[in-house]
This record gives sequence, structure tokens and C-alpha cells, in this order.
Amino acid sequence: MQEKFDAFRKQYPEFIYRDYHIDIVDGEYVELTYDFEIPGLCEFHPSNRIRTSNLEIVNSPNSAFAHKIAFSLGMVELVSYWKTACPPTVKIECGYLTDAQCDWWKKLYFGGLGEFLYTNSIETSFEDFMSIRVESDSVEASLSKKAVIYGGKAFNSAGLMIIPVGGGKDSNVTMELTKEFSDKVFCFTVNDQPAREESAAKAGYGDDRMIRTFRTLDKNMLELNKQGFLNGHTPFSAIVAFLSSYCAYLIGAEHIILSNESSANESNIEGLSVNHQYSKSYEFETDFCSYFKEYVGVPVHYFSLLRAFNELQIAKQFASFKKYNTVFKSCNAGSKKNIWCCNCAKCLFVYIIISPFLTKAELCEIFGEDLLEREDLKDIFDGLVGFSYVKPFECVGTHKEINAALKATAEKYADEGTAMPKLLAYYYDKVPHENGEFAELLEEFNEANDIPAEFMPAVEKMYKFVSDKD
Repeated sequence: MQEKFDAFRKQYPEFIYRDYHIDIVDGEYVELTYDFEIPGLCEFHPSNRIRTSNLEIVNSPNSAFAHKIAFSLGMVELVSYWKTACPPTVKIECGYLTDAQCDWWKKLYFGGLGEFLYTNSIETSFEDFMSIRVESDSVEASLSKKAVIYGGKAFNSAGLMIIPVGGGKDSNVTMELTKEFSDKVFCFTVNDQPAREESAAKAGYGDDRMIRTFRTLDKNMLELNKQGFLNGHTPFSAIVAFLSSYCAYLIGAEHIILSNESSANESNIEGLSVNHQYSKSYEFETDFCSYFKEYVGVPVHYFSLLRAFNELQIAKQFASFKKYNTVFKSCNAGSKKNIWCCNCAKCLFVYIIISPFLTKAELCEIFGEDLLEREDLKDIFDGLVGFSYVKPFECVGTHKEINAALKATAEKYADEGTAMPKLLAYYYDKVPHENGEFAELLEEFNEANDIPAEFMPAVEKMYKFVSDKD
């Protein structure tokens, strides 16, 4: 892939962000469309459509502030198309960026493409992998050809808050922790999936409280992937950040409440800064808030309510909300069918991390089988527990959390005097049986968070529950 990377960059030296468009479609949707091009190769026109028919719009989709967010969303979207050939120069024709902003975007791209570069065995540096060239002289110049609405307040607040809902355990915990604010909450989704809608419904949110967005990839990129152009992971959560912020601006929401845990900060590769969850990390969260405040100027606070907690603590809290057992899904491979595929690292991780807190019968009801009996998952299992040096490139917990969960589950089998499933028995034969880390992890509290004071009572209540502290 290094040879392809070098060859493509010589053949296709430039990527162009030509334009973006904000359109109101039949009074039902706001559509954001982007025009990208790799000269000599292909044009791309991806889009994001936001259903607005059930929303009260209090800030114009065409204000200068809305344009700043829409343009920024395009800056995230472009990296999915740039990576097909990795042109060394990115030319921006439809917006203005300072040198500091260009560095900000390069940092996001380089950090968010860490897995892409690693899995494709591509060696490059922050300085060399990309340069960003801006054609406009100012923000005003970049907006001069747009139908921009000027004047009025920068932001009309409706006192609302948005919770991005992915259908997994984490966002379900967030919805439960924010129950006292339920009259102010809207749930945000990217592309429909039953687990997302059903989880929101279990939390008490119907269709009228759903902000549904629909992201469409350009088919030309998918065709290039088939032809052997470069492909791999991109920072999807940064899409969520800017798209949800655009929606927050439209409806006057002051908070976007994420469900990212402290464990999202950990690298997947020992000794390297390669993090599958880079755009879920606290570093990105703080970078985003600083960028949004300084360069967009809209007072929307983007933070994770679960940043104080690790995966084991979240699993314990989630297990107490049994109403979600039949609806939650976290499997990317099975997302289109709304199933647990039971063959991937995400399925095995979720099974392991909740296993200390649920019975085997409950686990089998959720997944359809006992995943710890699956010897064919041994390679994935080894990566999760740290027997191999590469942690699976998925949104999974730390080795420490996974080992503590497995030891606690093994203790349950030992106490009951029943035979352990095959993977658990294999694991228990290879490790010390002491498990002091289990209680230690349940008592952790990550102070590196940006949780507002008004939400701290809910956080403190969860901490008392998961740590068994009164």
C-alpha cells in the first residue's frame, strides 16, 4: 500500500473542496450537499439531509453561523474522499481558514486517520501527509456568493439539549441519567436503524422528539474502493460533532450530550498513537469545543456525560436498566440487519463487559448464544485481553477493564461450581486469579471531563451506584 500511496500522490497531486450547498427541500428537510474533486480522477457529491418537519426552527439554516457550520461539516466529510488517493495538497475554494485552523484540521485528519495509515502500512508524517491551501482572503469573501442571511442575534436559544443515540449501551445510559431533563431532550440519529429508534422509545422519546439525519456517501468513492484505491477508517464521530451542532443551532439547543467513556482515550497499538476512537477521545472533545467557540461563535456545548466513567462502570449501570436488553445493538457488522453478528470484536467485547452483571440466561437471550463458548473467536479474544499486542480496531474497552470483567465472570462460575465456557476456561488457565482491579475500576472517577454543573447530580448518583459508595 505504501507504493500505491506514493504513486497516487504523484498522479493525483490535488484534492479540491469546490463548494457546499444548503437547500430547503419541500419544507420537510434541510439538505447539505458537497462538491469535491480529485482532478483527473473523479468528482464526489455526498450529502447530509436533516428532517425538520417535526422541529421548531429558531435559527435560520442560511445564516452566516449556519454556513460556518455547514462548511466545517464539509471539511470533515472531505477526508473520506481524500483518502482514496491521498493527494498531498487540499485546495479550499469555498471557505476561509486561518493558518491555525488549517493546523487544527490537519491534526484531526492525522489523528483520525491513524488506523487507516497503520492498517495500510503507510508511513508518512504530520508535516508531509497534507498541506491545505485556502483560496479566499476572508470569511466575508468566501460567503459573498452565498444566499447568506445577516443580522439578528447570533443564537436564539430554546433551552434544549441533544443526545446522539447510536443504539448501544452507552447512549441508553445517558438517556436514563438525563431523565429529569426529558422535556428538553431531542434524540439525534445518523441514518435510521431500529435499535436507535427502539432505544429512544424505551427511554420515552417518540418520533416527535427525534432529529433524524441521513448521510449519503457518493457512489464514486465506493466504486474506487472496488478498483483498488485506498480505503480505511475515518473519524466518523467528527461527522457527528459538526452535523449535530448544525442541528443544535437550528433548534436552539445549548448542549450536545455525548456518551463517550474515559476508555476512548486509549491507543489500540502498544507504544503508538493509533486510536480507533480518536474522534471520541477527550482530546478531540476539547479541541472541538475550542474550535467551535473561536471560529463559529455559537454557544453550543459539546461534551460527554460519561467521560468520568470507564467501560466497566458503564456496563454495571446499563445492566440495571433491563428494559433495553431486547433492543440495544452495538454491532457494526450487523447494523443493517439490526442484529448482533456474534462474529466480531464488538459483539465479543460487549458480551464480556456486561457478563459480570447479568446471568448467562440473560446474556444468551440478548446475543442468541454464549459467545464465550466460541473457540473460533480466540484470535479476537486474544486481542481484547492483551495476549496479542494489537487491540481490535473497534470501539472496545481497555485490556484492564476486559480482564477485570472476565475474572469476575470466572469467579461466578467458580462460586456456582459450574463448568466455565471454553474461552473463559482457556483464559483462566493462563492468568493469575486475583482480581483486585475489579473493585478498583468500579471506584474510578475520571476528573478530566467537561461535564457542566447542572448534570453533576446525575453523574454523582451513577458513581454511588457503580462504586457501591453511599
